[in-house]
Amino acid sequence: MSDIIAPVKPADSQAAPGASVALMDQLAGPAARAESPLYHADLATLARQGAKTGGVTLQEHKLLGHLVIRGSQDNAAFLAGARDVLGFDLPTRPLTCEQAGELSVRWIAPDEWLLILPGRQAFELENRLRKAMSGHIAIVNVSGGQTLLELSGPDARMVLSKSTPYDVHDRNFPVGKVVTTVFAKSQAVIRRTGEQSWELVIRRSFADYIWLWLQDACAEFGLVIKD
Repeated sequence: MSDIIAPVKPADSQAAPGASVALMDQLAGPAARAESPLYHADLATLARQGAKTGGVTLQEHKLLGHLVIRGSQDNAAFLAGARDVLGFDLPTRPLTCEQAGELSVRWIAPDEWLLILPGRQAFELENRLRKAMSGHIAIVNVSGGQTLLELSGPDARMVLSKSTPYDVHDRNFPVGKVVTTVFAKSQAVIRRTGEQSWELVIRRSFADYIWLWLQDACAEFGLVIKD
């Protein structure tokens, strides 16, 4: 595990002279075992021994990097810095997302975005973003507190209909749309990635509950686990 003391740019009028930000890589070295929020569910074994056909397929995309980025859309230097590092613009239209390769950014609020990327890249990319941006910004690594579940298959939308009050019909939820909404009795950031595929970003503290919920909600359609 490594850390960096990053000086705050003078252009940041909110910071005191000489202020700095302590950054820490949340991932331990390769010798340490990392456990995802659903590690205990042993999805790998369920994938090998469970059903091979069904209406819904579930996969946890484990140990990804999750960075919350905050800044004003009126701050040109903030937007330009993000573009220089990411290679594309932050989505500024509500409920949209942008993706290039393994990087994806979800619009969360007018001044907030969620960047998801390979876990091993999160620390280095956060540092690059801080160097490229200026003005009043915030970047928080929340990788340890969230995980990403993918639901796919012909009945995935029906499972979502049972799980959230948000209208997930095609006419209201096209491919590429992103919403933060109630899911079961918790919350999820839901992104539609294809005609029959959806991503759920959920909190670690609710992972057990949502895993149990999804097993029950998918029972009538048949649940396939993918490792």
